[in-house]
Amino acid sequence: MTIETTSRPIDFYQIDELISEGDREVRDRVRAFCDDEVIPIIGGYWERAEFPFELIPKLAELGLAGGTIQGYGCPGLSSVANGIVSMELSRGDGSFETFLGVTSGLAMGTIFYCGSEEQKQRWLPSMAKLETIGAFGLTEPNVGSDASHIQTTARRSGDGWLLNGEKKWIGNATFADVIVIWARNQETNQINGFLVEKGSPGFDAQVIGGKISKRALINAHITMTDVLVPESNRLQKANSFKDTANVLKNTRYGVAWEAAGHAMAAFEIAREYAMQREQFGRPLARFQLIQEKLVHMLGDVTTMQLMCLRLSQLRDAGTMTEGQASLAKQHCCARARHVVALGREILGGNGILLEYHMARHFADMEAVYTYEGTNEINTMVVGREVTGQAAFV
Repeated sequence: MTIETTSRPIDFYQIDELISEGDREVRDRVRAFCDDEVIPIIGGYWERAEFPFELIPKLAELGLAGGTIQGYGCPGLSSVANGIVSMELSRGDGSFETFLGVTSGLAMGTIFYCGSEEQKQRWLPSMAKLETIGAFGLTEPNVGSDASHIQTTARRSGDGWLLNGEKKWIGNATFADVIVIWARNQETNQINGFLVEKGSPGFDAQVIGGKISKRALINAHITMTDVLVPESNRLQKANSFKDTANVLKNTRYGVAWEAAGHAMAAFEIAREYAMQREQFGRPLARFQLIQEKLVHMLGDVTTMQLMCLRLSQLRDAGTMTEGQASLAKQHCCARARHVVALGREILGGNGILLEYHMARHFADMEAVYTYEGTNEINTMVVGREVTGQAAFV
């Protein structure tokens, strides 16, 4: 049984009327790319835990890297369009979306927000063409959610800096050309950012195996032993954890869109399956319990779309707060996790087979639920904003 999902976006509340023609055009191009290039092949890569490198040039042709960044060869998308890109790529495959998100949002975003003009001119144009791939090293083996207390150190050495420490779960790091590394300055005790170039002596990145989520994404465990970084590669405007947090705030909204994409895919797959699959002499879609599940899924998808749209509008207006970004991430990921579970239920045993695509989204949402701040951390960020009281140090 082959499930053919529609190429028409799920839009029960006619959200198309609320976005510009240009943003819709971006969405349609990305959706067509996923339908034609990603979805037909990704299952095998996901199962083998390999990344489809041959798709990078085709992705580059879409001109998406750099997202909302203006200039430097970047597309200068609206926050709405940039979020929709995350949603549609996730609808195709979560690993592929994260590959772009790491380079475009985290790595390029850090250079744009925290780099000098010279650093922006050096790195961003080639990254916008995906000729240069980036990675983002913040999380550590013993430091996850408490990112302000990272243990990697930076010590002055002549005209440069020596980095020592470890990073974990760093997407793209085994093949990236430049890796953003956050480290504690031993002189000031503040968090600084550094650009470590591929092939730097003392830098070792090993593939993390045994994953059940985002299997086509290559994550690495990084070990740094006296990695010498020239002063020219120290990010000039990354001088405290507040600078790190600003980068994360400006990418967290994209993870909310990403969750919406997984939920959209689950709904599309489940609806088509219910229409085609027959049990007891009639399609599953005619059973009340199946319709109930689909309606719950649709309700969650629609609220996610509306929340993400409004959050992106606030970001474009320059008024998005950290709490607003965290609420969208927390809420959308929790609801998407529920949606993909209902979708897997509707497909029954076929729901765990890669050929039906639901299994990827079901498993990948476990990673999305956890990264860019766990559900609990984002909950406390919102709680702090609405009460004025911090429930964590």
